[in-house]
Amino acid sequence: MATTDRQATTLALAHALSAAERGLAVIPLSRTKLPALRSPHRDDPEPEGPPCHGACGRFGHGVYDASTDPVRIRELFAAAPWATGYGIACGLPPHHLIGVDLDTKCGTDSSAALRELALRHLFTIPETVVVLTPSGGRHLWLTGPPDVVVPNSAGRLAPGIDIRGAGGYLVGPGSRTEHGVYAAAPGTAHLAPAACPPALLRLLLPPPRPARPGPPPTGDHGRGLVQFVLTAHEGQRNTRLFWAACRAYENGLGPALLTPLIEAALDTGLTEHEARATIASAARMTGHRP
Repeated sequence: MATTDRQATTLALAHALSAAERGLAVIPLSRTKLPALRSPHRDDPEPEGPPCHGACGRFGHGVYDASTDPVRIRELFAAAPWATGYGIACGLPPHHLIGVDLDTKCGTDSSAALRELALRHLFTIPETVVVLTPSGGRHLWLTGPPDVVVPNSAGRLAPGIDIRGAGGYLVGPGSRTEHGVYAAAPGTAHLAPAACPPALLRLLLPPPRPARPGPPPTGDHGRGLVQFVLTAHEGQRNTRLFWAACRAYENGLGPALLTPLIEAALDTGLTEHEARATIASAARMTGHRP
């Protein structure tokens, strides 16, 4: 390894240890900005369960290796003597860091896009840590609430704005990469990451999933048809189910009562296949598609 590389590794370790003192969990990075340690499972057969996030006890799990323990950090860097930078894990306590990556690629003015979002949604970016990237971009460090998980995203907020959240990491200031050195913007290195404005935080979260629509109210008539099936004795089960299903389709309740009628039929001893076949026959008899 060249002397300059050894110096870069020594500096990266020093910066990483300094970040850890501030409560920021770190991992070693290579010059490509990727985790310096390769996965120990890269040659394993396809796992049957979820991927290992470090439970095996070995290094090489990317951001899941991140630590604030100086002993562990030194061990990580000792295992990756080619590391020239460090990554700071986002989403972890105590800071629950959120990174707003303002890129300059493809000619986008991401800073202007963020200002426009701030005007439109009535928030201001607080004074916080800003890291300057070798390509001319900026990383803004913000903190989130402990009970909110901010996902990673690329360009979802606006073109050129990427978000680093839970499971992601930011390249730490002092890191040396193929394209240059990351450095804290003048006057921001001493700052603590500021709280993310609530209006911006709402934009960073995925939209809530729409609730699955339940069956429309069926009223007393629908409940009566279900009860009619439930009280069927052996020898009456198919007949009662067919009659109730016919009345349901005639009154526009067929789709809403499909599941309740099947459940009632199962309760009387019919199989699901028998129940569905009988209801399908009733639908066809009343001119409806089963």
